[in-house]
This record gives sequence, C-alpha cells and structure tokens, in this order.
Amino acid sequence: MSAEVSNVSAEREAGRMEGLVCLVTGGGSGIGRATALRMAEAGAAAVIVAGRRDEEGEAVAQACRAAGADAVFLRTDVTREEDVEQLVRTIVARFGRLDAAFNNAGYQEHPAPLEQQPSNVFDAVFDTNVRSVFLSLKHQLAVMLAQQSGRIVINASVSGIRNPNPGFALYSASKAAAISLMRSAAMAYAPYGVRINAVAPGRVVTDMMMKAAAGVGGMEAVAAGLPLRRMGQPEEVAEAVVWLASDRSAYIVGHVLAADGGFLAS
Repeated sequence: MSAEVSNVSAEREAGRMEGLVCLVTGGGSGIGRATALRMAEAGAAAVIVAGRRDEEGEAVAQACRAAGADAVFLRTDVTREEDVEQLVRTIVARFGRLDAAFNNAGYQEHPAPLEQQPSNVFDAVFDTNVRSVFLSLKHQLAVMLAQQSGRIVINASVSGIRNPNPGFALYSASKAAAISLMRSAAMAYAPYGVRINAVAPGRVVTDMMMKAAAGVGGMEAVAAGLPLRRMGQPEEVAEAVVWLASDRSAYIVGHVLAADGGFLAS
C-alpha cells in the first residue's frame, strides 16, 4: 500500500465521528470510558461524559481533551429525570446540539436465587437499566427531533437475549426490556432522521463482569467457556458503539449488535 493511500485511509478512520457532539452516560469506567475515548480519537468535536463519580469522570474528560475533543464531565444520576433533563439542556446550551448518545449506565445484582432477591434490588436494577434508558431517550429525542438527525446507541447485553447463568434473572430481564424499548423507539423515530440501535456485549473485562464472574467460577472459568477462549476488552465493544454511532452504519436501525466473541452462536 502506498503512503498516500495509507494516509487517506487513516484520515477517513480518524473522521468517523468528525464534528459530532457526543454523550456517554456511565462514562467514568469500563465500556463507557473506552467509548468516550474512542469517540474523541475518531474526530468528535465534543464528548460529554456523564456519571455519578466525579474523579473518574473528570479523568476521562481530560483524556478526551488530550485526544483532541472538547470534553466535559457532567455529574448526573440518569435514574433521576431532573438530572437527565438538566444534562441534555446543559449540552445544548454549551454546544448547540446533540448528535450522538451512548446510553451505557448499568447495574447488576449480586447473584442469588430469584426468591431471595430483595425488592429494592429489583428497583435498583430496573431503575438503572430500563428507567434510565427511557429518561435518556425521552430528553435526547426531543433535541434530535428538532435537529431532524441523531444517533443513539443503548448498551444492552447478551444476557438480555440468552443467559445461562443462574442468579442474574433481574439483570437479564432488565436488559431484555431495554432491547424491546430500543426497538420500539427505533421504529418510531427512524422516519424523522434519528437512528437507534443497541450493542450487546458478551463477557467483557469490566468491574461489573469481575464481580459477576466471582459467582460463576471466576474469570478463567468464564473465558474457558467462550469460543475465543478469552474475555473481551472494553475497547473492542467501543469500536462497535462508534460504528453504530457513525455514518458508516447509516442503514442500520433497530439492530442489536452482539460484541460477544461468539457467545450467542455457541
């Protein structure tokens, strides 16, 4: 390959998110952090990192600025409508628009039989994994409909499609609900220029996964049961999210992209 062709390819790669104002909720760690950084590296004009942990969020925003994006951390509890409404209002006031959103915040219960799960754990799982998606869509869509453009990606999970591990019924049900909500919204808003999709990570090395793996034999046991015989990395899921949020996926609507190393096929 000539140097000229190589340089053109590099420029196209870097420009996948060129000029876009992007939001990542739950952006302080794991897949959210990796996605915020990848958006900045791919040419985003601005990356807004939202979450509840100030120190982590500020560190991610700083890393995004180092990668060339105008980035800011906004402390937000996405289970609270007033927080989500203020988040979107602040983004529009500062940047004038909202082009892409990755609704990533998630919570998983400690593994236990369903009859032993307290009702407040149910509330915590569904508030974070379903209510926050509803609230985020509600306020993001208001802006994107006015713009007649936008891209939204929801972080679902292979557990919302198939979960062979006992003890995580609430998490699985909440992710199935998030997928259904995504599909309904995708069909309703595609005619208005807003594309909505979901990414469904498999077994990825995150704090949440490490806690879950402790209840099913540990990380090595989880990895041994996967077709690739290894866990995924947050950066690998981030690539899928950025693709869904870019023009390269312009004909993809209402889709659940499994970044799972073959988990669902096995």
